[in-house]
Amino acid sequence: MKTVAAITAALVALTSAAPALAQANYYAATPKAEFAKSSVVTRSTMWKCTGGTCTAPRTGERDAVLCELVVQRVGALASFSAGGTAFGEDALAKCNARAR
Repeated sequence: MKTVAAITAALVALTSAAPALAQANYYAATPKAEFAKSSVVTRSTMWKCTGGTCTAPRTGERDAVLCELVVQRVGALASFSAGGTAFGEDALAKCNARAR
């Protein structure tokens, strides 16, 4: 009986952690040039950068505004996505116009 309770508790913990993990990577920005820092902050959003891509949790900022804020810190982007939806060519070009 203790084993069943332990397994149930573990499954509940994993199930409740999944949405939090998905939210941790709601935004993804891939700089065109190599970005050497492991993190960057835009206003109040902390971006974690590994493997050539920077990710951040969902924020109250509009997607286009957050894209413009991140290009000011990391430079022009090869891609940007919010909630798994990639910016189109025009939206990305408009965002990159704000690059440092």
